[in-house]
Amino acid sequence: MKVKCFDENTEIELEMKLNAFLDNLEGELIDIKFQVAIGIQGEDQIYCFSALVMYT
Repeated sequence: MKVKCFDENTEIELEMKLNAFLDNLEGELIDIKFQVAIGIQGEDQIYCFSALVMYT
């Protein structure tokens, strides 16, 4: 089994990176784990969208 981690600032960026990776995946997809983290700095909200892809 292998893993690939993705970390982006927006959902759209994460989707584009994941789709590009999956389009070229030569192995078998096992699972994808998705997570969103939100931080606040002053009046700003900082988002972190991440995914862990497990494949063979």
